[in-house]
Amino acid sequence: MTNVSKEKVEVALIDGDGIGPEIAAAVTEILAVAGARIEWVPCLAGSRVFLKGDPTGLPEETIETIRRCKLALKAPLATPLGGGERSANVRLRETFDTFAAVRPAKTLRGLEASSRFPEIDLILVRENLEDLYLGVEYDLGRNVFSALKVNSEKNTRRICKATFAIARALGRKRVTGISKSNILKRTDGSFDRIFDEEAKLYPDLIADRMLVDAAACKFVTDPGRFDVVITSNLYGDILSDLTAGLAGGLGVCASVNLGCDVAIFEAVHGTAPDIAGRNVANPTALLRAAIMLLDHIGQNDVARRVEGALSLVLQERKSLTADLAAGGPSVSTTAFTQAVIDALPKVELVDGETRWHAPSLEGLSEMGWKPDDLRSFVQASLAPTAA
Repeated sequence: MTNVSKEKVEVALIDGDGIGPEIAAAVTEILAVAGARIEWVPCLAGSRVFLKGDPTGLPEETIETIRRCKLALKAPLATPLGGGERSANVRLRETFDTFAAVRPAKTLRGLEASSRFPEIDLILVRENLEDLYLGVEYDLGRNVFSALKVNSEKNTRRICKATFAIARALGRKRVTGISKSNILKRTDGSFDRIFDEEAKLYPDLIADRMLVDAAACKFVTDPGRFDVVITSNLYGDILSDLTAGLAGGLGVCASVNLGCDVAIFEAVHGTAPDIAGRNVANPTALLRAAIMLLDHIGQNDVARRVEGALSLVLQERKSLTADLAAGGPSVSTTAFTQAVIDALPKVELVDGETRWHAPSLEGLSEMGWKPDDLRSFVQASLAPTAA
């Protein structure tokens, strides 16, 4: 979805929990000064909704706003540990069928010292709706519990089609499928088969496969061999944090949850409640998510200006938050934000090159299972048969 109109684009803004409101305020201030043509529509989700007695963490007003805008920028939301509430993050993905989590891992100029691999530049695509995250768990009695790993051909084929399309659209050369099919022969074996079938439709791209344990080793010894990576939900959750560590840490990496109709851009880190309200949080990850959003809606000139200003601040190393300063002098969230704003006029734009854009995923929505339908099907299939 790209909108090159000079009119303002409505974007739902979820300022999140913990440090979320602080970094969301920083990002919206930077984008306003940079000239972003965005009309922010504030929305509630997460802890503040749970505290009001809504067990979904996602009120109907927020759902309707995102459905209308088709775009959202989301600060981190707290995930309930234990208890009965499901994650508002998962509900967002399921509600809007954002079946692909796309996370670039690229080291920014100025952060080379924090990465063993300063030239890392890969994209990890994670299936976002099934696998263990479908949330089908059982208490078998005698303190024995089980969780079902669910893999459907419909959803696997859909994520494979989307990944190859993303790789081609972004000019990438290789797509690597990651699974554990030597052990999980039905679920991950099906993933491998479908990956191979879809790869044949893209002869211009190199396609290969790797077991997840071997891939984890390769990520930390030779990440340059990866270009675009596709994997299932749990492996993707783990490996995407690993790749973030290679590219400077969770505090600087962004992601987009992509569906056919809705795109939700987000920071990949958590809510950091231990530093909430102290004005020390690093807004870089959410700012990079906003840069992806700007590219997505065709405001490439603003995206490059903000990206350039951020890079200048990181390279000068005079106004870094504590997590970036590596033990050196650090500044507040407010001071970091002002430093990026002050750097905006210094950025020399050669062109408005696009760093991110999504290919058309039209038709893929109907291809996949709706999570509630798949969950019901699985539970019904496993229910005891009446005698």
